[in-house]
Amino acid sequence: MLTSQTLEILRALRLEGMAQGLEEQRHQNDITDLDFEERLGLLAQRQWAWKENRGLETRKKYAGFKIQCTLEELDFRLPRGLKRAQIEQLRQSQWVNENRNCLITGATGTGKTFLSCALGHHSCVLGHRTLYYYVPKFFRALQIARADGSLPQLLKKLARVSLLIIDDLGIASVTPQQYRDLLEVLDDRHGQGATLITSQLPVEDWHQIIGDTTVADAIMDRLAHGAYRIALQGESVRKLKARSAPKKKPSDLKSQGSQ
Repeated sequence: MLTSQTLEILRALRLEGMAQGLEEQRHQNDITDLDFEERLGLLAQRQWAWKENRGLETRKKYAGFKIQCTLEELDFRLPRGLKRAQIEQLRQSQWVNENRNCLITGATGTGKTFLSCALGHHSCVLGHRTLYYYVPKFFRALQIARADGSLPQLLKKLARVSLLIIDDLGIASVTPQQYRDLLEVLDDRHGQGATLITSQLPVEDWHQIIGDTTVADAIMDRLAHGAYRIALQGESVRKLKARSAPKKKPSDLKSQGSQ
């Protein structure tokens, strides 16, 4: 059978990874040194890697991260109280497997969003379906779904993901009804999925921003019990990096202006 026909069959069978691997083997002069089973094994590995990469890209797109970043990009040298041991513990993703929560707090610019997206990306790498929401968009989605009758479908979607990330709790004005909707989301997910929430406010102040004591107690009971907590400290990461960056000489500025 001609190689072109083999490639067509592989692609018809949706074995794109094997097809790409076969095309690459055709241009490798030393490939004939390998026997049939060794070459077949390489093609099988290529198909597996292709499938895994495609799955990862699909999960990342579904998650909708605000920032595309990884745990490897975290800078532990910055003075913000981020401990490597904590991150290594979360990297194992046992907390996601056990449907536990993670609460990240800190002032604006300390890296809460970056860290939450990096943990979310790692969750995707490990095969977990993940979903990211910035708080204003999260509550807006709930409000719209309640108005147009699609709330049950949205709640089902939120309940299904292995990791739900809600970024910057407390930044937006939220109605009592929206907090009751959040409680329903957390209740559906309790024991079924992990939830990561970031906020500028300490966890101890979340009761105050929720307002309704009964709803606040119920939300905090589902969120805080047994949760991993990371309290980021210090100044904005952007300010720290700007301050440590080498200052440009006047001659450099003139050179840039002329480009």
